[in-house]
Amino acid sequence: MSITEEQFVALRARFPNATIAKQANGTQVVTIPEVPMPAGWNVAEVDLSLVVPAGYPQAAPDCFWTSPGLRLENGTPPQNTGIQDVPGIAPGSVWFSWHPVRWDPNSDNLGTYVNVVRQRLREVR
Repeated sequence: MSITEEQFVALRARFPNATIAKQANGTQVVTIPEVPMPAGWNVAEVDLSLVVPAGYPQAAPDCFWTSPGLRLENGTPPQNTGIQDVPGIAPGSVWFSWHPVRWDPNSDNLGTYVNVVRQRLREVR
């Protein structure tokens, strides 16, 4: 079992409906459906996707995507977002240009990155 597969098994313990799909370019897309959103967003939950790079874990995951249509409660788009279609991610998904401040391939893992993403989503901006 690869390190990505091992870490995905641990991630599924937290998110039992999560999926992982290998892409032709060597990346893998992890999708976690129905992630609860804090107050301040226009929806109660989103599907969350992230790309596991081909060089993972030495190469850190970078950016993430949510279900199409995610906005702040007042209708404005979140900061540092756009639409960037990527293979394996639903067309029209909201792309967050959000990067981990630090990444240590010896101690960080897919769960760590999901925590970074969820922290960003708690920052309703």
